[in-house]
Amino acid sequence: MTSPVPADPTVVHPMPDQPRVVLLKPLITSPLIDAGEFSYYDDPDDPTAFETRNVLYHYGPEKLIIGKYCALGEGVRFIMNGANHRMDGPSTFPFPIMGGSWSEHFDLITGLTGRGDTVIGNDVWLGYGSMVMPGVRIGHGAIVASGSVVVEDVPDYGIVGGNPARLIRRRYGDTDVNRLLALAWWDWPLPMVTEHMRAIMSGSLDDLEKAAEAR
Repeated sequence: MTSPVPADPTVVHPMPDQPRVVLLKPLITSPLIDAGEFSYYDDPDDPTAFETRNVLYHYGPEKLIIGKYCALGEGVRFIMNGANHRMDGPSTFPFPIMGGSWSEHFDLITGLTGRGDTVIGNDVWLGYGSMVMPGVRIGHGAIVASGSVVVEDVPDYGIVGGNPARLIRRRYGDTDVNRLLALAWWDWPLPMVTEHMRAIMSGSLDDLEKAAEAR
């Protein structure tokens, strides 16, 4: 019997007849962005421009880290630390970037305190038009509702929505979340994911644990 062939995580367009869908890992070139296998972005305009259209004000050194098997809906935006303005004086306006003699005072806008890396866990679903602010950490298995603005960390398997996004509920209780994190199915080898896909998508935690034991 022929073994099933897993999907290919190295192709940019996993569905050749749907150019609006791109896998991020083989697409990304910036050393400041890291995406795990099979995380994808969906956009009817130009999904291949993800690094410039969807990751904004990314001047470093903070990184955007996206886990494996994440689904990013159309218009998802990541605002990075480069968007920060001074807030410790009367004006927040960045005068030095306007040039002329004002540029002599560029030290006023360099070295602003950032919030660190923006980290998206594994198996996260970011809905249409959602926005993630600098330094936010979104836990594994979380869901962000369409149009949400995420300004603070999201727990594992949490569902958040709104502006600013608030926790609506958690998909599982603490005990089951711990079981899921221990299983970490997203780290399974691809043949194992292929074999147990139905358990991953629609099975119970018991089913997943049985699959892990079989490994």
